[in-house]
Amino acid sequence: MNQIKGRRILLIGGCGFIGHNMALRLKELGAEVSVIDGLSINNVLAFSSMEHDVVNRELYLHFLNQRQEMLRRAGIQVLIQDARDYHALSRLVALVNPQVVVHLAAVSHANKSNKDPYSTFDHSFRTLENALDACRKTVEHFIYFSSSLVYGHFEGGMVSEDSHCEPLGIYGALKFGGEKLVIAYNQAFGMDYTIIRPSALYGPRCVSRRVGQVFIENALRGTEISIQGDGSDKLDFTCIDDLVAGMTRVIESPNARNEVFNMTYGAACSLKTMADLIEEHFPGVQAKYVPKDKLMPDRGTLCMDKAKKLLDFTPSWPLERGFPEYIKWYKSLPAELFSTGSKSVMYG
Repeated sequence: MNQIKGRRILLIGGCGFIGHNMALRLKELGAEVSVIDGLSINNVLAFSSMEHDVVNRELYLHFLNQRQEMLRRAGIQVLIQDARDYHALSRLVALVNPQVVVHLAAVSHANKSNKDPYSTFDHSFRTLENALDACRKTVEHFIYFSSSLVYGHFEGGMVSEDSHCEPLGIYGALKFGGEKLVIAYNQAFGMDYTIIRPSALYGPRCVSRRVGQVFIENALRGTEISIQGDGSDKLDFTCIDDLVAGMTRVIESPNARNEVFNMTYGAACSLKTMADLIEEHFPGVQAKYVPKDKLMPDRGTLCMDKAKKLLDFTPSWPLERGFPEYIKWYKSLPAELFSTGSKSVMYG
């Protein structure tokens, strides 16, 4: 096993939802954690800009400021840098001299990716290429965050890491292309990698407007929740605590090297099930059903057998346990942070 304590770990895009939670946990375990982030994609700069109408601007800026304060209090080095700048990124990687790099920089929204392919390529694929090239000579282990959307439609309602990948839309295609690029760097330069495929994440301080987040925020405002399709579509909803716990196993275990892992709860639930949980905690909330996005595949469960076998990792947060805790956290927030209105929803 590779002990986390004392290991130099760099998170590129580490001020995001996944990144800041992971950085805080790794720091607790004794790692020397550093973060590189431009704070522009789905972060402080984007939500501070007045060029566009932003739903829940004050609420999300509150979350983002909380992230920064938590990182600061934990003593985690945060280096503000756009990862699209190859030379600047290379200098910072050399400065930190990490043993492990976790690449998280990306446009983390399928709907936005399909509407703006150029920006998505620039912030998702260009940043990955820069990171790989900056790391290929010195980094022991490169970890890339992909997505369950690389699978496209789930055949039979469940996929394993060996299932055929046929992504729909720009987001899934770029994530799958990123996987191939990571593997190519291993083939060409021998840099060990791990590819992670998460699904339908939820947890405190998320600003990506994932489906559970939007359900809760609308319920708190007393507005209706919108369900794509007839409510029968299933997602493998994953608590951020499970993802972070699984990631510590990826960093620790030699069995994670040069492998692809699903990293979810491992049991899909329908959108109707999530809506029912909302109704339990917010009596009287109204739901409406809207047409499903044609670029959103039919999904289901991501098999976790490989992670259980190779990493000795078993998730512990089913939706019926984790989602009520998420609701409880939201209810603890000051009411004045909430605004009216509803925008796009991410089902990733």
